[in-house]
Amino acid sequence: MIRALLVAVLLALAACAAPSPFPDMQPGETGRVARIIDGDALVLDTGQSVRLVSIEAPAMYPESGSPAPYAGESARRLEDMALGRRVQLFYPGITRDRYDRALAHVLTIDGAGPKRWLNMEMIEAGAAWVRLYPSTSARGQTLLMREAETRDTRQGLWARADYAVQRAAQIEIDARGFFFVRGELGTTQPIPEEMRYPPACLRGFESAALTLSVRRDAATACGLADGTQVLVRGRVSNGALDLSHPFHITVIEPA
Repeated sequence: MIRALLVAVLLALAACAAPSPFPDMQPGETGRVARIIDGDALVLDTGQSVRLVSIEAPAMYPESGSPAPYAGESARRLEDMALGRRVQLFYPGITRDRYDRALAHVLTIDGAGPKRWLNMEMIEAGAAWVRLYPSTSARGQTLLMREAETRDTRQGLWARADYAVQRAAQIEIDARGFFFVRGELGTTQPIPEEMRYPPACLRGFESAALTLSVRRDAATACGLADGTQVLVRGRVSNGALDLSHPFHITVIEPA
């Protein structure tokens, strides 16, 4: 009798439980935010480091040694929203990177303030931009739509020249970093035999030294016609922009 009553209570509690805010993701650990590293990374009181997936903020501690423009403002924004609050992690794909950081969407779950989806809040504040990887890109289109609205109103880092969209011809051959680039696609270029990890294709930009290196997950970009106007985002190094996700390139239709 007692066992049957216990089962009934558990079933009733399960039926009354609130639905998951991210039904397309795996619920993960909970913990209290003990430290903010920068605008896209934090540490829980359990010791687990967390990388807010699908967004990227200006780095507080880049390899160059000096904080990137707007890095301090971005980190303070996350600190104001999250420090000391209890949160739950939600995993859209792989759960750890090579540094053992949790790759998660992060939701505040305590009563210390309003519920916050921290990844989205950082985008809405203009304190970070969207950067997707195929293995963790759930909700990527939602984040991109909100980012576009924030950019249009020049909030946060979007008010700075450092994060303005640049013409492909403006990118210097020795440039490094994450860029937003607009230009006309040129012809497909041969892939050097010595490349250790060859891309799906290499595309030039008209009147520019910059090359678009298209990964296989974004291979649809290889079929775009020469002269297509595009807006593309990605990390630039060695004269090439790494196109890692199909949502990172947008075709600009003629006016």
